Amino acid sequence: MSTLILVRHGQSQWNLENRFTGWWDVDLTEKGVSEATAAGELLKEKDVLPTSAFTSLQTRAIRTLHLALHAADRLWVPVTKDWHLNERHYGGLTGLDKQETRDKHGDEQVHIWRRSFDVPPPEMEPGHEYDMLGDPRYEGIDIPSTESLKLTIERVLPFWENAILPVLEDGETVIVSAHGNSLRALVKHLSGISDDDITGLEIPTGQPIIYEFAADADGELQPGEMRYLKDI
Repeated sequence: MSTLILVRHGQSQWNLENRFTGWWDVDLTEKGVSEATAAGELLKEKDVLPTSAFTSLQTRAIRTLHLALHAADRLWVPVTKDWHLNERHYGGLTGLDKQETRDKHGDEQVHIWRRSFDVPPPEMEPGHEYDMLGDPRYEGIDIPSTESLKLTIERVLPFWENAILPVLEDGETVIVSAHGNSLRALVKHLSGISDDDITGLEIPTGQPIIYEFAADADGELQPGEMRYLKDI
């Protein structure tokens, strides 16, 4: 038996400002700090205590993980940080106010960019204000210029198979602190959600999701149903 904990980072400054964030590195708000701390306190209260942790290379997810682990008295567990768990890249929409973008391009077009499965936003042009080229954390990485949810899934799932799943197979309790779309990729895979239905799934900030895993007749781990820890 092993357990997977998924936590979307607490509220970020650009969540608060209603801006497209993507790969740009934005910190938590005071509310986000409180959400992350509350997530860790809930883990401790429910006695769901991580033994290993994974997160993205983005501050809001890393800080959420550290705050949650600290509140759960688990700050000592090993942590792997990897860009494959980063948020979806919003391309040329990065930094734009969502309502202003709707006013300019229309609700239907923005809905397609945000919620379609395989239609990415416009590409980020070289030299864009929020271009991550030159950021040392991405040295040697082919930074995308835009991503659909489909493209995000295509980078998240190999990391799941090669890095996270083997730790679960060792019987550990794994926490993944990441982002709305990178976590959506994992939930889609684990719960068998269709391409159409996954685009409507909202993952709230700072609310731990739990999957319990058990071995099938062939000895392979299979996930149980998705549950929010607050409801267990």
